[in-house]
Amino acid sequence: MRFQQKVALITGGANGIGAKTASLLAQEGAHLVLLDWNETKLEETAGRLRTADVEVLTFKVDITDKTLVNEAVSKAIAHFKEIDILINCVGILQDNLLPNLKEEEWDTVININLKGAFLITQAVAPYMVEQNSGKVVLISSQAALGAKGRVNYAAAKAGIQGMVRTLAIELGPDNINVNGVAPGFIDTEMSAVSESLAKNRGIEDFQKMKQTMISQNPIRRTGKPEDIAYTILFLSSDEASYITGQTIYVTGAP
Repeated sequence: MRFQQKVALITGGANGIGAKTASLLAQEGAHLVLLDWNETKLEETAGRLRTADVEVLTFKVDITDKTLVNEAVSKAIAHFKEIDILINCVGILQDNLLPNLKEEEWDTVININLKGAFLITQAVAPYMVEQNSGKVVLISSQAALGAKGRVNYAAAKAGIQGMVRTLAIELGPDNINVNGVAPGFIDTEMSAVSESLAKNRGIEDFQKMKQTMISQNPIRRTGKPEDIAYTILFLSSDEASYITGQTIYVTGAP
Protein backbone atom coordinates (compact mmCIF):
# COMPACT_ATOMS: atom_id res chain seq x y z
CA MET A 1 0.00 0.00 0.00
CA ARG A 2 1.33 3.41 -1.02
CA PHE A 3 0.64 5.18 2.26
CA GLN A 4 1.33 2.43 4.80
CA GLN A 5 2.05 4.06 8.19
CA LYS A 6 2.03 7.57 6.69
CA VAL A 7 0.22 10.27 8.67
CA ALA A 8 -2.10 12.58 6.73
CA LEU A 9 -3.72 15.69 8.17
CA ILE A 10 -6.86 16.80 6.32
CA THR A 11 -8.80 19.99 6.97
CA GLY A 12 -12.45 19.90 5.95
CA GLY A 13 -12.23 16.18 6.62
CA ALA A 14 -15.82 15.67 7.77
CA ASN A 15 -17.49 15.43 4.37
CA GLY A 16 -17.20 15.98 0.64
CA ILE A 17 -13.78 15.90 -0.98
CA GLY A 18 -11.99 15.84 2.36
CA ALA A 19 -13.88 12.80 3.63
CA LYS A 20 -13.46 10.93 0.34
CA THR A 21 -9.73 11.64 0.35
CA ALA A 22 -9.51 10.42 3.93
CA SER A 23 -11.31 7.21 2.98
CA LEU A 24 -8.96 6.46 0.08
CA LEU A 25 -5.89 7.21 2.18
CA ALA A 26 -7.15 4.90 4.92
CA GLN A 27 -7.65 2.13 2.36
CA GLU A 28 -3.99 2.57 1.43
CA GLY A 29 -2.80 2.29 5.02
CA ALA A 30 -2.50 5.90 6.18
CA HIS A 31 -3.27 7.15 9.67
CA LEU A 32 -5.45 10.25 9.71
CA VAL A 33 -5.79 13.56 11.51
CA LEU A 34 -9.13 15.13 10.57
CA LEU A 35 -9.99 18.77 11.29
CA ASP A 36 -13.41 20.31 10.79
CA TRP A 37 -15.85 22.66 12.51
CA ASN A 38 -18.76 20.18 12.25
CA GLU A 39 -18.07 17.84 15.16
CA THR A 40 -21.01 15.50 14.50
CA LYS A 41 -20.07 14.79 10.88
CA LEU A 42 -16.40 14.68 11.84
CA GLU A 43 -16.99 11.87 14.33
CA GLU A 44 -19.28 10.03 11.91
CA THR A 45 -16.57 10.07 9.25
CA ALA A 46 -13.87 9.04 11.71
CA GLY A 47 -16.02 6.20 13.00
CA ARG A 48 -16.36 4.77 9.49
CA LEU A 49 -12.62 4.93 8.86
CA ARG A 50 -11.13 3.64 12.10
CA THR A 51 -9.87 0.06 12.00
CA ALA A 52 -7.34 -2.02 13.88
CA ASP A 53 -4.74 -0.78 11.40
CA VAL A 54 -5.88 2.81 10.85
CA GLU A 55 -5.79 5.38 13.64
CA VAL A 56 -7.93 8.49 13.26
CA LEU A 57 -7.59 11.59 15.42
CA THR A 58 -10.25 14.29 15.19
CA PHE A 59 -10.21 17.94 16.20
CA LYS A 60 -13.11 20.37 16.09
CA VAL A 61 -11.32 23.50 14.88
CA ASP A 62 -12.12 26.95 13.58
CA ILE A 63 -9.50 27.04 10.83
CA THR A 64 -9.20 30.83 11.18
CA ASP A 65 -8.13 30.57 14.83
CA LYS A 66 -4.34 30.35 14.95
CA THR A 67 -4.29 29.12 18.55
CA LEU A 68 -6.73 26.27 17.89
CA VAL A 69 -4.95 25.28 14.68
CA ASN A 70 -1.56 25.17 16.40
CA GLU A 71 -2.97 23.19 19.33
CA ALA A 72 -4.46 20.57 17.02
CA VAL A 73 -1.21 20.18 15.09
CA SER A 74 0.83 19.96 18.30
CA LYS A 75 -1.46 17.23 19.66
CA ALA A 76 -1.25 15.32 16.38
CA ILE A 77 2.55 15.49 16.48
CA ALA A 78 2.59 14.40 20.12
CA HIS A 79 0.55 11.33 19.18
CA PHE A 80 2.00 10.31 15.81
CA LYS A 81 5.45 11.98 16.04
CA GLU A 82 5.16 13.14 12.42
CA ILE A 83 2.86 14.52 9.75
CA ASP A 84 3.80 13.29 6.28
CA ILE A 85 0.93 14.76 4.26
CA LEU A 86 -1.10 17.95 4.64
CA ILE A 87 -4.29 18.34 2.61
CA ASN A 88 -6.31 21.54 2.97
CA CYS A 89 -9.88 20.95 1.77
CA VAL A 90 -11.76 23.41 3.95
CA GLY A 91 -13.86 25.94 2.07
CA ILE A 92 -17.14 27.85 2.06
CA LEU A 93 -19.27 29.91 -0.31
CA GLN A 94 -20.99 33.23 0.36
CA ASP A 95 -21.94 34.32 -3.14
CA ASN A 96 -23.14 37.75 -4.20
CA LEU A 97 -22.69 40.19 -7.04
CA LEU A 98 -20.30 43.04 -6.29
CA PRO A 99 -22.90 45.74 -5.45
CA ASN A 100 -24.57 43.42 -2.93
CA LEU A 101 -21.55 41.70 -1.41
CA LYS A 102 -21.27 42.57 2.25
CA GLU A 103 -17.89 43.27 3.78
CA GLU A 104 -18.39 40.44 6.25
CA GLU A 105 -19.09 38.03 3.35
CA TRP A 106 -15.78 39.06 1.81
CA ASP A 107 -13.95 38.70 5.12
CA THR A 108 -15.48 35.33 6.03
CA VAL A 109 -14.65 33.69 2.70
CA ILE A 110 -11.13 35.12 2.57
CA ASN A 111 -10.46 34.15 6.18
CA ILE A 112 -11.67 30.56 5.89
CA ASN A 113 -10.58 29.75 2.34
CA LEU A 114 -7.25 31.60 2.24
CA LYS A 115 -6.12 32.54 5.73
CA GLY A 116 -7.11 29.08 6.95
CA ALA A 117 -4.87 27.45 4.35
CA PHE A 118 -2.04 29.74 5.41
CA LEU A 119 -2.46 29.01 9.13
CA ILE A 120 -2.57 25.22 8.79
CA THR A 121 0.40 25.19 6.42
CA GLN A 122 2.37 27.50 8.69
CA ALA A 123 1.62 25.18 11.63
CA VAL A 124 2.58 21.93 9.88
CA ALA A 125 5.52 23.03 7.72
CA PRO A 126 8.13 23.31 10.52
CA TYR A 127 7.62 19.66 11.41
CA MET A 128 8.01 18.65 7.76
CA VAL A 129 11.20 20.73 7.57
CA GLU A 130 12.50 18.90 10.64
CA GLN A 131 11.63 15.56 9.00
CA ASN A 132 13.17 16.74 5.71
CA SER A 133 10.13 15.40 3.88
CA GLY A 134 6.48 16.18 3.27
CA LYS A 135 3.65 16.59 0.80
CA VAL A 136 1.32 19.58 0.89
CA VAL A 137 -1.81 19.73 -1.28
CA LEU A 138 -3.99 22.84 -1.17
CA ILE A 139 -7.42 22.88 -2.80
CA SER A 140 -8.01 25.80 -5.15
CA SER A 141 -10.86 26.00 -7.67
CA GLN A 142 -11.65 26.56 -11.32
CA ALA A 143 -13.30 29.74 -10.00
CA ALA A 144 -9.81 31.17 -9.49
CA LEU A 145 -9.99 32.02 -13.20
CA GLY A 146 -13.09 34.14 -12.56
CA ALA A 147 -16.68 33.39 -11.60
CA LYS A 148 -19.63 35.79 -11.68
CA GLY A 149 -20.94 36.52 -8.21
CA ARG A 150 -17.93 34.98 -6.52
CA VAL A 151 -15.33 37.71 -6.30
CA ASN A 152 -14.53 36.72 -2.70
CA TYR A 153 -14.25 33.01 -3.49
CA ALA A 154 -12.31 33.60 -6.72
CA ALA A 155 -9.85 35.89 -4.95
CA ALA A 156 -9.29 33.35 -2.18
CA LYS A 157 -8.79 30.44 -4.57
CA ALA A 158 -6.46 32.46 -6.81
CA GLY A 159 -4.55 33.29 -3.64
CA ILE A 160 -4.18 29.57 -2.96
CA GLN A 161 -2.43 29.15 -6.31
CA GLY A 162 -0.04 31.95 -5.38
CA MET A 163 0.66 30.20 -2.09
CA VAL A 164 1.35 26.94 -3.91
CA ARG A 165 3.96 28.48 -6.19
CA THR A 166 5.61 30.51 -3.43
CA LEU A 167 5.75 27.74 -0.85
CA ALA A 168 7.06 25.27 -3.41
CA ILE A 169 10.07 27.57 -3.81
CA GLU A 170 10.48 28.08 -0.06
CA LEU A 171 10.04 24.47 1.04
CA GLY A 172 11.52 22.58 -1.92
CA PRO A 173 15.07 22.58 -0.48
CA ASP A 174 13.67 20.72 2.54
CA ASN A 175 12.28 17.93 0.34
CA ILE A 176 8.70 19.18 0.66
CA ASN A 177 6.40 19.20 -2.37
CA VAL A 178 3.63 21.79 -2.48
CA ASN A 179 0.91 21.47 -5.10
CA GLY A 180 -2.69 22.47 -5.69
CA VAL A 181 -5.83 20.93 -7.14
CA ALA A 182 -8.47 23.13 -8.79
CA PRO A 183 -11.81 21.31 -9.04
CA GLY A 184 -14.54 22.23 -11.46
CA PHE A 185 -18.20 21.50 -10.64
CA ILE A 186 -18.15 18.62 -8.16
CA ASP A 187 -21.28 17.00 -6.72
CA THR A 188 -20.81 17.54 -2.98
CA GLU A 189 -22.65 19.25 -0.14
CA MET A 190 -21.19 22.51 -1.45
CA SER A 191 -23.14 22.01 -4.69
CA ALA A 192 -26.37 22.33 -2.72
CA VAL A 193 -25.07 25.53 -1.15
CA SER A 194 -24.17 26.79 -4.60
CA GLU A 195 -27.71 26.13 -5.82
CA SER A 196 -29.23 27.92 -2.83
CA LEU A 197 -27.11 30.99 -3.60
CA ALA A 198 -27.62 30.93 -7.38
CA LYS A 199 -30.00 33.88 -7.52
CA ASN A 200 -27.45 35.98 -5.64
CA ARG A 201 -25.21 35.43 -8.67
CA GLY A 202 -27.91 36.38 -11.18
CA ILE A 203 -28.66 32.74 -12.07
CA GLU A 204 -32.44 32.25 -12.23
CA ASP A 205 -32.48 28.54 -13.11
CA PHE A 206 -29.58 26.67 -11.53
CA GLN A 207 -30.50 23.25 -12.91
CA LYS A 208 -30.77 24.61 -16.45
CA MET A 209 -27.38 26.27 -16.06
CA LYS A 210 -25.95 23.00 -14.75
CA GLN A 211 -27.29 21.00 -17.70
CA THR A 212 -25.93 23.57 -20.15
CA MET A 213 -22.54 23.33 -18.49
CA ILE A 214 -22.61 19.52 -18.70
CA SER A 215 -23.56 19.62 -22.39
CA GLN A 216 -20.57 21.86 -23.10
CA ASN A 217 -18.14 19.71 -21.10
CA PRO A 218 -16.19 17.23 -23.27
CA ILE A 219 -16.70 14.46 -20.69
CA ARG A 220 -20.43 15.31 -20.42
CA ARG A 221 -20.80 15.05 -16.65
CA THR A 222 -20.11 16.82 -13.40
CA GLY A 223 -17.28 15.68 -11.18
CA LYS A 224 -17.42 13.32 -8.24
CA PRO A 225 -15.48 13.66 -4.98
CA GLU A 226 -13.30 10.71 -5.97
CA ASP A 227 -12.21 12.53 -9.14
CA ILE A 228 -10.53 15.09 -6.91
CA ALA A 229 -9.48 12.64 -4.21
CA TYR A 230 -7.51 10.42 -6.60
CA THR A 231 -5.66 13.48 -7.89
CA ILE A 232 -4.84 14.47 -4.32
CA LEU A 233 -3.57 10.97 -3.60
CA PHE A 234 -1.27 11.09 -6.62
CA LEU A 235 0.20 14.42 -5.53
CA SER A 236 0.63 13.04 -2.00
CA SER A 237 2.51 9.97 -3.22
CA ASP A 238 6.16 9.24 -3.97
CA GLU A 239 5.23 9.01 -7.65
CA ALA A 240 4.80 12.80 -7.64
CA SER A 241 8.16 13.56 -6.00
CA TYR A 242 9.36 15.65 -8.98
CA ILE A 243 6.19 17.73 -9.20
CA THR A 244 5.96 20.92 -7.15
CA GLY A 245 4.45 24.38 -7.45
CA GLN A 246 1.73 23.13 -9.81
CA THR A 247 -2.04 23.45 -9.68
CA ILE A 248 -3.83 20.68 -11.52
CA TYR A 249 -7.26 21.59 -12.91
CA VAL A 250 -9.69 18.67 -12.58
CA THR A 251 -12.69 19.92 -14.53
CA GLY A 252 -13.50 17.38 -17.23
CA ALA A 253 -12.30 19.89 -19.82
CA PRO A 254 -9.04 21.29 -21.25
